[in-house]
Amino acid sequence: MNYVAIDFETANRSRASACSLAAVTVENGLIVKSAYSLIRPPILQFDYWNTRIHGLTEKDVVDKPTFAELWPRIRPHLEDKVVIAHNAVFDIGVLRSMLDEYGLPHPRFRYACTVDIARRVWTDVENYKLSTLANRFDIQFEHHNALHDARTCAMIALAARETIKAKDFKHLTEKLNIAVRDF
Repeated sequence: MNYVAIDFETANRSRASACSLAAVTVENGLIVKSAYSLIRPPILQFDYWNTRIHGLTEKDVVDKPTFAELWPRIRPHLEDKVVIAHNAVFDIGVLRSMLDEYGLPHPRFRYACTVDIARRVWTDVENYKLSTLANRFDIQFEHHNALHDARTCAMIALAARETIKAKDFKHLTEKLNIAVRDF
């Protein structure tokens, strides 16, 4: 099981407004690295609802690096890897929007969604929210903290592998017929 779980939080409705990012690296079925950073969005405007969800404000990020400044440190952790996210459409969309916002080249990696994985593995769950799945597996976390969310996402993929007895991530996605897409 080798992959990188990511999670973004945004300042407002724009996908190009990332204000925090976390990445958790799993190698051989173990979490071996994690990283978290606050990000100064290109436009320093936080919507009430976003702040209400994650608790971050302009004051938290005004003196933090931009995504473009962080990208040289982030890219090597994603390049040529499998990247997962819970509701990957959102997080992959944020990554794509941030890269486009700053005119940065897109990395090469493949990605999958742990919501899709969970739906195939656990059909008896009331819903597939990160918090619901975390409760099911007794994972303690602070929801909408990017680092906690990325770690929980990584652990859900590990739990799925254990449940269906997959050898590795590729075997997991093949057994579940889950799409692993190119970025």
